[in-house]
Formats: sequence, C-alpha cells, structure tokens
Amino acid sequence: MSEKKIVNSSGIEIKPVYTMSNPQKEMPGSFPFTRGIQKDMYRGKLWTMRQYAGFSTAAESNKRYHYLLNQGTMGLSVAFDLPTQIGYDSDHEMSEGEVGKVGVAIDSLKDMEVLFDGIELEKITTSMTINATASILLAMYIALAKKQGADLKQISGTIQNDILKEYAARGTYIYPPKPSMRIITDIFEYCSKEVPKWNTISISGYHIREAGSTAVQELAFTLANGKAYLRAALEKGLDINVFAKRLSFFFNCHNNFFEEIAKFRAARRMWAHITKELGATDEKAQMLRFHTQTGGSTLTAQQPLNNVIRVTNQAMAAVLGGTQSLHTNGYDEALSLPTEAAAKIALRTQQVIAFESGVTDTVDPLAGSFFVENLTDEMERAAQDYIDKIDVMGGSVEAIESGYIQNEIAAAAYQYQVEIEEASRILVGVNKFTQEAETVMEAFQIDESIRKIQSDQISVLKTERNNAAVEKALKELKAAASSETNIMPFILTAVEDYATLGEIADVLRSVFGEY
Repeated sequence: MSEKKIVNSSGIEIKPVYTMSNPQKEMPGSFPFTRGIQKDMYRGKLWTMRQYAGFSTAAESNKRYHYLLNQGTMGLSVAFDLPTQIGYDSDHEMSEGEVGKVGVAIDSLKDMEVLFDGIELEKITTSMTINATASILLAMYIALAKKQGADLKQISGTIQNDILKEYAARGTYIYPPKPSMRIITDIFEYCSKEVPKWNTISISGYHIREAGSTAVQELAFTLANGKAYLRAALEKGLDINVFAKRLSFFFNCHNNFFEEIAKFRAARRMWAHITKELGATDEKAQMLRFHTQTGGSTLTAQQPLNNVIRVTNQAMAAVLGGTQSLHTNGYDEALSLPTEAAAKIALRTQQVIAFESGVTDTVDPLAGSFFVENLTDEMERAAQDYIDKIDVMGGSVEAIESGYIQNEIAAAAYQYQVEIEEASRILVGVNKFTQEAETVMEAFQIDESIRKIQSDQISVLKTERNNAAVEKALKELKAAASSETNIMPFILTAVEDYATLGEIADVLRSVFGEY
C-alpha cells in the first residue's frame, strides 16, 4: 500500500514524521527574531486586542467604540466606507449606494471629531485601515489630537498606507504607482519628525490572502512590497535605522494551524535579513512587528456558528506565532457587518486565550518542534524563490505593473476553488456535513438614509467654514504636489480649515492623474 501524500495549501508536502532540522541556539528577542521580537513576549505584555469596527455615521461608530472599550478592547481599529477609501465625499455621484456600508463615512475633520468624541487620543492606540487617502485621514487624526491638546510626540497608532497590495489584490487605489509611492515616503518623512510613535505603514499580506493567495505567496509578496517601500525611502535619503522602526505588517491567519505559525516565524527571520542587507544596524529597525486578523474568506454563510471554532483556531495560531496585535472576526461576517453580540464573542475569544489557555506562560511554546522548525525553513525557502524572481523583474512595482503578482494570486485562488468543488479539500458545512435548512440569523443592516445625512452635513459645513482659507490651502497643496515639497503639512492645513476629503483628493488627482 503506497504512503498517503499530504500537501498543505502552499504546496509543501507534509511528511509523516519529523526529526531535527537544525539545532535552535537562537533566543527570543535577538536577531533574526524567529522566536519572537521580545525576550519575554506575552509574559511581559499581552498582544493588543483590537476589534475592527466602523459603519454608518461617525456618531454610530462612536457608540460601538465606547461599547468595545467597555468590554475590554485595548485599541481601536477603524473601518472606512468605500467612498472615503477612494477619495470621494458622501455627496459625490460615485458614492451612491456605498455611504457607510463597509465602514464609517468620513468627509471632513467634523466627522473625525464626532468619531472620537469622549475618547482621548493620547491614551489609546488607533489603527486605521486606509490606503490611497491615508495621508488625509492621518492629517485629520493629527488635527484632532492637536485640538484635544495631546502631545503629538506621544500619540500612537497605525495607518495601513500600503498601496502596492491595492494594485495587486484589493483595488482601492486612486493615483498611479509612482506618485502613490511618493505620498507614502512623504508620510514616512513627516511622521519621523512630527509623530515619531506613529506606525507609518502596515504592509499587508491580509488582502493578498483574501484575494486567494497561498500562505507562501502571502509571505513572499508582502515582504517583497516591504522591500520596495524600504528602497523608496532610501532613495528619498531617509535613514533606515529611523524609518524602518515605524514599519509594521498585517497578516492573515487561516485554518491550517501549523502552516500559519511557521509563516509568522519565517516572516520575522526573512525581514530581519532583508533590513540588514539594506543597511539597518539597529535591532529595532530589523524587527518585524505585525498585526493579525483571522481569515475573513474562511468564514462560511452556511452554519455560521462553526465560524466561532474557526476564529478560535486561527487566533490561537496567531498567538503561538507571536503576533503584536490581533483582531478576531465576528461569526456572522459572511452575512453582514458584525452584530454587537458577534463582536463581543470575538473579543471574548482573545480574552479566553490570553487568560485561560496557558499559552502565554512561556515565551515560545512551539520552539524545538521538529515539524514547526522544518516547516518554517520550507516556508522561507519557497517564499525566497518568489522574492528572487520579483527582484530580477526590478521589484514589486514592476512585478505589479506587469501583472505577475496578480496572475500568481489568481491561479492559486482558482486552484483552491477547484479543490472545494471537487471536495478534495473539506469545508465543514459547505461540501461535507451539510444540512438542508439553514437557520436564518439576524443580520446587521445599514440604513440607506445615511448618504442624505452626510450630504446635508457637507452643505452646512461649506456655508459655515472660511472658504477663502480653504481655497488658499488647496492652492498651496497643489503647488507642493507639483514640486518635490513634502505634501503632509499642506494636507494638515487644508484639513484644519475644514476642506473635505474629496476636495483634497481632487487636488491630488489634478496633479498626479488617476490609475
């Protein structure tokens, strides 16, 4: 009888038994950080428990933030609606049908003031999932912190600001790749001086994986994008030992427990070598710090309560993989935005792992596992092959412009779907252990009237603000964008004068064009 062959989702064959690959002399908190970036990891400080939230109006989202903070969330994570993500105000014709749907609608600093009403920005960390308009939303956040009297040197958080994965996997880009990279390096430069604790980019594998990549592709394409950002900043003359400390990463966590843990370990090791090769000598500039979100695309609309088990499994893998912060998905997210009940059980999942499971008691529980060590090495080798190919093409920007990365993801997504349809890959409740009648769950609904509410507010804003000051600020922004000048101070001035997000994005469209 022939030996059964088992292959994981990245195409790596899993052997029946493992022996030692190479003896691990490395300790946590030391280069190349395979075993974790801190010597004491969760014994010293737990990961930040975030819950990604945002919907409808700023006032509605503010209520959810207060609810989550009262339930024990340690940091906020803001979801923005599609018009906000692609630089349109709520009253723009392109915004119709999308205002407040997949996140909160933010049209001006006024909305930001309502969004964080009663929340001191100096006392929390905020992660904002925003890319093409990241510079504008960050400027609004800084403007609000200033109004609150916060010390800008102390405010901390993250903007996603990772445009390369938008071209490759997600689609909310506005400008062509090269001006987009210029905006990102302007943000790096500005924040290193003005808001030094802010993470200026969250280089995201999450959406690459959601688009259908394998774990190895997620690892490879994310680190290749990271390398492109490092090079762009170096070309601008920035110091890698300064700006690289403020780069963070954002990974997905899927169902294959050990594959995900090995991916996180390999990512830290690979990034340490990449940064070192590009000149980083400070250990903090060589560390890969990352946020994890459980896999949205792994959630099923069929038998949605099964998703509680999936999310728990994925969250445990992220913790054993050494994540710095974690968002757990609601069990109902294949049907709608999460209800309050689903958001609470998602947060409780993290709290049970943190305080009841015992996995936080020792620094690196899976170190020395023959299987995990071997699998980490194999994930690294497979990802390095991809990075080497991308380097030959000239880097991520060229690999995206040629369609290489998109085609690799599409081929992996197709292969996965074939396996589901042929039932060679089992999805519980979908292609095995199904049931005829599904229980209908209460879904979270967003009211269509939100667009009118937001549009009315924009009309009022435009009559009350100093329009001469807005016009002057936008004119100066246009001049800065047309030259080599850093645009961030000009965006901040426009925001403080209550220019809208759409007005600012339109000025940049007029200079950079659209992609």
